[in-house]
Amino acid sequence: MTQQRRASMADVAELAGVSTQTVSRVANGSPRVDPVTRTRVEAAMAQAGYRVHRAARALRTGRTGVVGAVVSTLATVGNSMLLEAVVDEASARGYAVAVARIGEGGPAEAFERLRDQGVDGAIVVNEASALLRQSELPTDLRLAVVDSPPDDRYAGVETAHAAGSAAATAHLRELGHRVIAHIAGPESSYAAAERERGWRETLVAAGLQPGALLRGAWDSASGYRAGLELLANLDASDPVTAVVVANDQMALGVLRAASELGILVPEQLSVVGFDDVADAANFTPALTTVRQRFDLLGQRAVAAVLDGAEAGSRAVIEAPLVVRGSTAAPFVQPA
Repeated sequence: MTQQRRASMADVAELAGVSTQTVSRVANGSPRVDPVTRTRVEAAMAQAGYRVHRAARALRTGRTGVVGAVVSTLATVGNSMLLEAVVDEASARGYAVAVARIGEGGPAEAFERLRDQGVDGAIVVNEASALLRQSELPTDLRLAVVDSPPDDRYAGVETAHAAGSAAATAHLRELGHRVIAHIAGPESSYAAAERERGWRETLVAAGLQPGALLRGAWDSASGYRAGLELLANLDASDPVTAVVVANDQMALGVLRAASELGILVPEQLSVVGFDDVADAANFTPALTTVRQRFDLLGQRAVAAVLDGAEAGSRAVIEAPLVVRGSTAAPFVQPA
């Protein structure tokens, strides 16, 4: 039986109507290719059954075609969505992603596992960034860290958490709410701290006393518990009429707590989340929330590693407010 010949760059170039140099640039993930041409070459690669030989490319370019991702957990929706965005962008550039989870050995062990796989750089995902602050970082790996305070050791990428939370709080204030509570994320989280800051500073600037501050763990169960605690005093003389919740999963828990206590949303309580997960529009009622652009975060993080962003640089992604049915003007009891 005759073995089928492996497709070559010349075969792909002939199919796509381009030079072998252009095919090589596409295969090596070079940004110096017109998007239309890149699409045509990739289609020709698929048609010809052409496969990039990663070992050969590593010898030729000094790059292995693998990007590392350091995570502390994938149990939270935000971490999972960001990792998916990183994989999508890396794949679009012809790169694979190797994932290392931080365990008992801390960040150093995770970075060492990635070194063993010859990654071309590493992206530290969300919650894992908190573990870097007191850690010695590798000097031989290009790093991009998502959601971390400014640090001259690596490039930073983050959502405009404080601005997004401020917009959510201002929306509630403009509706007429005066007592606006906040259910924050974990104390160790940079994103949670920034969202809390946006809530607090907006109220103080408006001359309003911040309402109750409770804390959850990003999951709906902790949001439910915090919601029960918050709403236990809803009938007080100056009651909470609105709450800014640090993510959509916890906001879902608050909606459940309100439902069980017979509190109508938004008639008696307005609720705002953060993230705009795919299900937010299908909550009951549909959730007003701040949209976090995970796709852009993934794109910027991968670009920071592969295109050589300077250590200490920061890319900030805007987070727009999406108004839906879970917010309204506070109900006024007729005299």
